[in-house]
Amino acid sequence: MDSDLQGQVALVTGGGRGIGRNIALELAAAGARVAVSARSRAEIEETAQKINGLAIECDVSDRVSVEHMVKLAESELGPIDLLVANAGISIDEDAAWELEPDDWWHVFEVNVLGVYLCCRAVIPGMLERGAGRIVNVASGAAYLPGSKSTAYSASKAAVHRFSETLANQLEPHGIPVFSISPGLVRTRMTEDFGDDAPWTPPELAPRLVRALASGRLDRLTGRYHHAEHDDVDDLAVRADEIVENDLNAIRLRR
Repeated sequence: MDSDLQGQVALVTGGGRGIGRNIALELAAAGARVAVSARSRAEIEETAQKINGLAIECDVSDRVSVEHMVKLAESELGPIDLLVANAGISIDEDAAWELEPDDWWHVFEVNVLGVYLCCRAVIPGMLERGAGRIVNVASGAAYLPGSKSTAYSASKAAVHRFSETLANQLEPHGIPVFSISPGLVRTRMTEDFGDDAPWTPPELAPRLVRALASGRLDRLTGRYHHAEHDDVDDLAVRADEIVENDLNAIRLRR
């Protein structure tokens, strides 16, 4: 893939394991200097060692922690060119009305407030330099039928809508924002789905993020991209058509 990221600085939240870890490895392989963050020190240190990167402990739902993370990443690696807001959680949920409200709301604190806080912390620097990209990790749970997880699905729908509207605000400044679905990747969060689930190859989301970081798909800012169903080369060729026909977007159709 023509996606040389040499010289770019990337920050990947939730980068200690699973999808975030794979994204960090892919970006580093493309030449980026990468900071990975999570609450688990051991996991992010292991990832950072593999890529000669930077490990930063961070709770994305905490403003002070996020601002410290961004300040440390920029002081050690340089201005952030790419934010990948990947950190997210889910909870066991069979009956929403039986959950403790604080537990239900905590999913939003991590999945939505966390994305907002991370974006808020990196955008001023991007505006000052007139460059930068943001990739927020949403989920097919935001729009697919059949989900029974009110907290997770609603939070990921909010991530997509936030990304689209933030892209509208930042488009005049030349800072693209994307939301992606990594597909159903086998991780600690999804391991209970069983062997017969329609698993997505784990390498697809990292490849998509790499392409978005390269600038090839900047025309598609504000759009939703699925790691398994959207071919990167096809997206690049069809970018004008996608925008003109308002595709790769979550809309109410009547």
